[in-house]
Amino acid sequence: MAQNKPKITERKQEVINGLKAFGASVYNQLDQGVFPTVNMPSRSTENINYDPNTRQYILGEKYVSRSARNIRHIKPFTQLAWVALFSNELTSQRKTSTLRDVYYSAQAYEMTFSDQQESNNIITDLETFTGFAREDFSIFPEERSAIFGDLDIGYTVPGYEGKTVNLTSHPDGVLIGPAVTSSEFIKTSADKVIAIEKGALFTRFIEENVHNKHKSILISCGGQAPRQTRSFIRRLHDELGLPVFILTDGDPWGMHIAQVIISGSANAAHLRQLNTPDAVWSGVWANDIIDYKLPTDPLDEVDVKRLYELQRDPRYQNDPIWHREIKTFLKIKRKTELEAFSRYGLTYIVDEYLPTKLEGKK
Repeated sequence: MAQNKPKITERKQEVINGLKAFGASVYNQLDQGVFPTVNMPSRSTENINYDPNTRQYILGEKYVSRSARNIRHIKPFTQLAWVALFSNELTSQRKTSTLRDVYYSAQAYEMTFSDQQESNNIITDLETFTGFAREDFSIFPEERSAIFGDLDIGYTVPGYEGKTVNLTSHPDGVLIGPAVTSSEFIKTSADKVIAIEKGALFTRFIEENVHNKHKSILISCGGQAPRQTRSFIRRLHDELGLPVFILTDGDPWGMHIAQVIISGSANAAHLRQLNTPDAVWSGVWANDIIDYKLPTDPLDEVDVKRLYELQRDPRYQNDPIWHREIKTFLKIKRKTELEAFSRYGLTYIVDEYLPTKLEGKK
């Protein structure tokens, strides 16, 4: 008995059409007896500009060409064509792969990459050329983020279509992988999202019933939130109308984790919908170190250098809170972690600090 083919969504069909258009372009150029050439926006630092309207980095108007006529371009051109072929197979068959899988899968096709970074760069080239994200091609990084809260989702991945799950179903949270990021939102009682830098505090918040006490969806970012997690946060905000609050360690690196969720990254300037401009960095602020008399460590040389870099970064120019906190960090020359609130008891951060931040009192 013939098996039914998995249904291709409208978005996936757009991706397949884009990949086929690339293949048709190469074929037509060969058929006309010319060396195939592709043009794509340049990702050089000189072509990355901050757009205050979208509040994220975008690519400028400079383009680069990659032509089979140039012997130095033949290898990356061939690699790009293969990644497009492999992505088309994944998308058409509704299968997923990791960045690492792509690197190893190339060997089965006798397509060589010197290392995984070269493979990753070619995948980014395909993103830039087509305008689709690698997640649209069903290529994902290793999952390291998780979600927990009263949100019913409906799966759309093959074999699970129509099945629903509530994201309080697992006490450790649910990994934010392809099945979750491609799911449909059904219903929620939450009225906010709390994105947390570290998994340990995410677990503490689950134990302390924060999702019920504060009617929230909790997200563990696992450090710098992966792109699919940032995209999912954007969906929660746009589709469910949920405000987003971000909690990080009190240091320049924590600040930047929050800022990337809010304003995106230069590395993803060729993509859209990865940032949530209205998200709020709720702490830990440098001023919280002072106000709450938190245990601290001294800023080291790398921390101080990073703070001066952030001062010059256009993403930090629009909100006076960022300026104030950077100056305070430089003044007190101290940093702290989210766990530092435990000096007042294990539940202090939930009972005292979090309500204050969510209400915007500090």
